[in-house]
Amino acid sequence: MKRTKSGKAWMHEHVTDPYVQRAKSEGWRSRAAFKLMEIDERDRLLRPGQTVVDLGAAPGSWTQVVARRVGEKGRVIALDLLPVEPLPGVEFIQGDFTEDAMLAELEARLGGAPVDLVLSDMAPNISGIETVDQARSIHLAELALDFAANHLKPGGNFLVKVFQGEGFMEFRAQMQGHFKVLHARKPKASRDRSSEVYLLGLGARA
Repeated sequence: MKRTKSGKAWMHEHVTDPYVQRAKSEGWRSRAAFKLMEIDERDRLLRPGQTVVDLGAAPGSWTQVVARRVGEKGRVIALDLLPVEPLPGVEFIQGDFTEDAMLAELEARLGGAPVDLVLSDMAPNISGIETVDQARSIHLAELALDFAANHLKPGGNFLVKVFQGEGFMEFRAQMQGHFKVLHARKPKASRDRSSEVYLLGLGARA
């Protein structure tokens, strides 16, 4: 009974959510598009002609935002475990980023080209065991940071979703070692009750 009630409450919140309604009316694949747009408008991450890697891209709303803002001269590579409906000018890779084979394919696509911006909205499949889910979330963030550290051009930027909890401060300290500036962002489209926060590393160190 409790699960049914909570499911109904979530559905009611979802269908009445103004960001969900805006996403539908404006043609975005999910409300998450507004999170990236708000951060971009504040921090000016996306510019025409950039090379951007989008990790954890499904259903593709961040990728939509990126593709529009980097334009035809930009390059967007998006990766997710789930299939993503194609978008013009975007290279999609379906696979598990935690596997070496997927990292190797992504690196092969880049062909040694430096990246201007790495985005990671990855989140683990939720088990319901808080300590396990938090550890998995931090692990994904660390993998994304490792990729960014190895592939960003000097001065490049990195935006990653992290959940506050065990390991968060240690991960934040890791990021500070790789970037000249570190910000924490909580977009308005991020639900208040969610512990998610976006860490933004600006100016990758050479």
